[in-house]
Amino acid sequence: MAIDEAGEAAAEARAAVIGGIARAAKLAQRDSAGVTLIAVSKTHDATAIAPLIAAGQRDFGENRVAEAQAKWPDLRALHPDIVLHCVGQLQSNKADDAVALFDVIHSVDRPSLVTALAKAIDRQGRRPDCFVQVNIGDEAQKGGCTIADLPKLLETARTAGLPIAGLMAVPPFDIEPAPYFALLAKLARDHGLQGLSMGMSGDYETAVTLGATHVRVGTALFGSR
Repeated sequence: MAIDEAGEAAAEARAAVIGGIARAAKLAQRDSAGVTLIAVSKTHDATAIAPLIAAGQRDFGENRVAEAQAKWPDLRALHPDIVLHCVGQLQSNKADDAVALFDVIHSVDRPSLVTALAKAIDRQGRRPDCFVQVNIGDEAQKGGCTIADLPKLLETARTAGLPIAGLMAVPPFDIEPAPYFALLAKLARDHGLQGLSMGMSGDYETAVTLGATHVRVGTALFGSR
């Protein structure tokens, strides 16, 4: 694909997603400016990412620290206003690297990670916003704390001084996501949190109607892998 064709395709894909966010926000009588679109760029190289940056996208999400370290320093040198989000599971031994690299961490899900992140923040003086991940569908294969453990984990995170921005969740696959999004929104309200990181390519409009402040969109922006 030629460079100008790639740029045009990226701009069209981004405009379509932004349009979907705007429609959903209007339905919910919300301001779409309150929704951050995160382009999930995991497995995509700099060549694939550059057209989206050129189209105006500035928030990007990565799953793995090592992959992000390999490609984002050069891209951010050219575009220092980029905001980088860690949207995948994070090992405690990667906490220092994550705090150094990411501006937002969406997957705080256990006390050991809270401790590791708090120490890294103290050492580095960087304070990335943190979302506590909830295993909203109680699925054994997914990360996230249980709903029952959420109050204690939030207390631990707040006591440790983590800047908690909100809650994150991934609903079960192939099940209507709306009840899970609504439940996460209720949990956030119950705990005095504003941020809701929920919704992906197939369901971000539903998530926005139910209060999402951050949507994590990959396929709808980059195409199928």
